[in-house]
Amino acid sequence: MLDYLNTIPGALNLAFIWCIAGIGVYITFKILDIPDLTVDGSFVTGAFVFAVVVTNGGHYLLGMLLGFVAGLLCGLITGLLYALLGIPPILSGILTQLALWSVNLIISSNRSNISISVRNFDVMFSQINVYDTLWKVALIAAILIGVLYWFFGTQLGCSIRATGNNSKMSKAHGINTKFNVVLALALSNGIVALSGAMLAQYQGFADINMGRGAIVICLSAVVIGGLIFSKFAKNFAVRLSSVIVGSIIYFFIYQSVIFFGLEANLMKLLTAVVVAIFLGIPYIRRTYIARIQKFHDNQKMKRGG
Repeated sequence: MLDYLNTIPGALNLAFIWCIAGIGVYITFKILDIPDLTVDGSFVTGAFVFAVVVTNGGHYLLGMLLGFVAGLLCGLITGLLYALLGIPPILSGILTQLALWSVNLIISSNRSNISISVRNFDVMFSQINVYDTLWKVALIAAILIGVLYWFFGTQLGCSIRATGNNSKMSKAHGINTKFNVVLALALSNGIVALSGAMLAQYQGFADINMGRGAIVICLSAVVIGGLIFSKFAKNFAVRLSSVIVGSIIYFFIYQSVIFFGLEANLMKLLTAVVVAIFLGIPYIRRTYIARIQKFHDNQKMKRGG
């Protein structure tokens, strides 16, 4: 049991790092109702940009900033494919993600893996010191939520939320909905890339495959957290914070099943099952449980009559 408890800080660190990417996905998936698949590529872009900057003598803050900017550009490309060429956002994301595989290899000078060992380079945090990492990644997540809460309360942020709620009505009120979608896609992927840069320095390397399945992990955090905090859905800050809780629950499940002997190769299957269950719960509530409740109500009325 003590060995299991020792794994908890590491799981929390991963949860806070990945919740950053989850918050980015929340912007497109929940606010705009767009499942943006760019993130599998932009996550790696942020990691590789950070690795290249740091390994060439740059400061880790500069690496994180440039990783964020690179992610903005990734999302911008997806948005422009949608806005200028009329390609549906989900297909635009797939095309950008496909292109980013080659772009990421160009950034890394055709290296599939770049080492960023804390023993050789100056980084903000590392898995060598999990407790020092924990308060730093938690603080970054809290600051991000605060900034986004402020931004989506501004006129521009509210117009983005209005676009997601009803794009036709927003357009009728003079809101440039295409611009809002492009901006949201760029912001989302910038945040995802920042998460990639954080994970690269935490684990000590950037790898071309580290973003594979990123969209599923992020959706897990968004869906699980959203379901748990569904009663508090009106408060935007709480909805953003729910991603943190969802990410923590996901990585506790992940850490537990690995610790107690499940093969790592089965984790993708487990993740898919967990996401499917949590995505299906609202439908089950609306459909089957409502029917059962209606049946019981009818039976009570018959007995009463």
